[in-house]
Amino acid sequence: MDGLLLTDELVLLAYDDGGVNRLGRPHLDYGLAGAVLLELALARRVEVADKRLVVTDPSPTGVPLLDEALTTMGSGRPRKPKDWIGKLAKGLPDRVLDGLVVGGVLRRESDRVLLVFPRTRYPSTTGAEPSVETAARERMVAALVGDGPVDARTAALLALTRAVGLDRKLFRELPKERVKARVTEIAAGDWASAAVKKAIEEMQAALMVATTTAAAISVTTTS
Repeated sequence: MDGLLLTDELVLLAYDDGGVNRLGRPHLDYGLAGAVLLELALARRVEVADKRLVVTDPSPTGVPLLDEALTTMGSGRPRKPKDWIGKLAKGLPDRVLDGLVVGGVLRRESDRVLLVFPRTRYPSTTGAEPSVETAARERMVAALVGDGPVDARTAALLALTRAVGLDRKLFRELPKERVKARVTEIAAGDWASAAVKKAIEEMQAALMVATTTAAAISVTTTS
């Protein structure tokens, strides 16, 4: 596979220019797990059958992050997407961020807030928005303001950002109703196989359940 993965693009979009995660945890963790599932669906390694993810092709993709997930899913019984999201999410943000640091896209900065609380930030190596992030953002905006066909990877990235609530932060300059209507239109379009589209639909639903549940638990434990 060439270029950035959906996991890389989601992390870059989730972190602001100061290197701080504006999506929060565990939303980013779950979103990245969903991105892994979508990458495998786009690579025709998994599909949804009877509401469960099934490995249809166990051959390696050549990407360790994806191949480990593929092996994990292929070693047990088929599960619903929401079950895999919880299992695959652990440690994903750190792995993706490490890869972007090694690749020279981001840098790691550690300090302490109020001289006490440790903090790690991931700003870009240039101090400006990484060009690959700009390209992903422009690709999505073009899809939202246009009315033509959309490629599968852009449609998948839009589905991810919507499922974790990142779309509201990314597209503030666009009319809210236009964004909502266009994403729905893209989801219904003829841009991918039925198997991939089904996987995206199930992943979106699973992510929304996972993030809503996490938010509810957070409110309960802090009140």
